Amino acid sequence: MRILTLADMESKYLWDFFEKSKLEGIDLILSAGDLAHEYLEFLATYSKAPVLYIHGNHDTKYIDDPPLGCICIDDDIYVYNGVRIMGLGGSMCYNYGSFQYTEKDMYMRYLKLKPKLWRRKGIDILLTHAPAYGLNDGTDLPHMGFKCFNKIMDKYEPSLFVHGHVHLNYGREHKREDTYNKTRVINAFERYIVEL
Repeated sequence: MRILTLADMESKYLWDFFEKSKLEGIDLILSAGDLAHEYLEFLATYSKAPVLYIHGNHDTKYIDDPPLGCICIDDDIYVYNGVRIMGLGGSMCYNYGSFQYTEKDMYMRYLKLKPKLWRRKGIDILLTHAPAYGLNDGTDLPHMGFKCFNKIMDKYEPSLFVHGHVHLNYGREHKREDTYNKTRVINAFERYIVEL
């Protein structure tokens, strides 16, 4: 399965300089948050692949105007062609805005999904906005990762962990790809294609 991952910055390559051939061969599109709803709608219109998304910490506009033609998988497990994808959007709480969570809040969201995790016998992809704690995250509170994401990877060993939030253009030593035990970790900033 060929997956286009997106987060945080609309890709000029896809949007401003669009050619339909750029989406050929893409089986699934995953948005890790903080993207204009018009951009996701555009991709949903021109791609044969479904567009799944979770909320970033700046996606308050989605509350009243969600991206049409796209599927929100926040706080859910979505199965596409046998691939089980769990979505947990948002970032660490730093000013009590929408889609900001404490570590305890995020852990409670995960616990609510445990019955679905049990029924689905785990997950293949963990899609989040924030990174996992100590894994390509920032040291400042807004960009700090969640410890419960590490626990999810420890327990369910998904093939992929896709996140956004920590921009590759911040000037920090963020990696596009990393590994955590048996899980391949992808920073979806702007756009990145992965094979599953």
